[in-house]
Amino acid sequence: MIRAIIAIAALFVLGERASAADDFFRDKRVTILVNYAAGGPTDIEARLLMRYLPNHLPGVRSVIVQNMDGAGGITGTNYLGEVAPKDGTMFGYLTGTAFQYAIKPQSQRVDYLDYNFIAYQPGTAIYFMRSDIKPGLRVASDVVKGQNIVSGGLGVDNAKDILLRLTLDMLGVKYGYVTSYKGSAGARNAFQIGEVNFYSESPPSYRAVIQPQLVEKGEAIGVYYDPNYDGEKLSTTSQTAGLDILPFHELYAKVYGKLPEGELWEIYKAVIALNGAMQRLIVMPPGAPKEAIEALRAAVEKLNTDKAYGEDAMKTFGFVPEWTADSSVASKVRKNLVLPAKTHQFLQNYIDNPPKNR
Repeated sequence: MIRAIIAIAALFVLGERASAADDFFRDKRVTILVNYAAGGPTDIEARLLMRYLPNHLPGVRSVIVQNMDGAGGITGTNYLGEVAPKDGTMFGYLTGTAFQYAIKPQSQRVDYLDYNFIAYQPGTAIYFMRSDIKPGLRVASDVVKGQNIVSGGLGVDNAKDILLRLTLDMLGVKYGYVTSYKGSAGARNAFQIGEVNFYSESPPSYRAVIQPQLVEKGEAIGVYYDPNYDGEKLSTTSQTAGLDILPFHELYAKVYGKLPEGELWEIYKAVIALNGAMQRLIVMPPGAPKEAIEALRAAVEKLNTDKAYGEDAMKTFGFVPEWTADSSVASKVRKNLVLPAKTHQFLQNYIDNPPKNR
């Protein structure tokens, strides 16, 4: 009898919690904080999320997007932790923050381990170059023949910059480097006017802007993309389906007749394992109500089976996001935020000694 009473009481408590979570956002306005500028890939994806998330948050009044870029995404992240309301009405749709914390924890004024990690989405980057790089480039493997290649970037300690540099270094390409553009939109403009001639974008921006406006007109060439890496094996990604572009290691093998190896290759795999596996993070600030966390996690998980969301995603950026949003997300993210000491030291030295800017 006592056990039965305890079981009934537990079910009652769980039911009360579920009801509170289900109804948490009723009549509330929710803000999605994007830590990069409008028009970039993170922003494009967040605005699609904004369109369909209300369908899975019962009674929510509205969902809006607020962009706050700067310092390679750190400005928005710090705002979320320090200033944003802690009542569940604001959450972050963040890019690059996991890697930045792993490299330089002190750059984030609120300990990143204290945030509430709701969901993450793996991702990749597609690298491309201008076809008018001397002596005139026609196919992806011509990248090793390029003269006066200048890579763009968002900041010396940004994962995008580091991956751009690592891949060019492995290919043996001599290049210049111009960084700290204001988001991908700023770097993209620099690419279009020839200020830089080598850059990378996530699949949404590549498909929506680079492919139709530059590649199809013969002004740019897709070179390679980052494969997925789970710490043990490399794999391709559905995000590049339909694009005639090889993953980096296959392009390297096409040029040199063997797969890449050595220290730079091991560091590259470590970076894509951290940055690529959790390229997009949905995060609530420390102190957010448990009911808000549970309701948002459930809503994001439902997007995986939302047919309209999937169809719109395919039209907008050519793939359907795959969200991991179960209760294990927080522990998985925190576990992966710590790099081995040797890898951390290499990357810190790499960041401190970038190529000479041109």
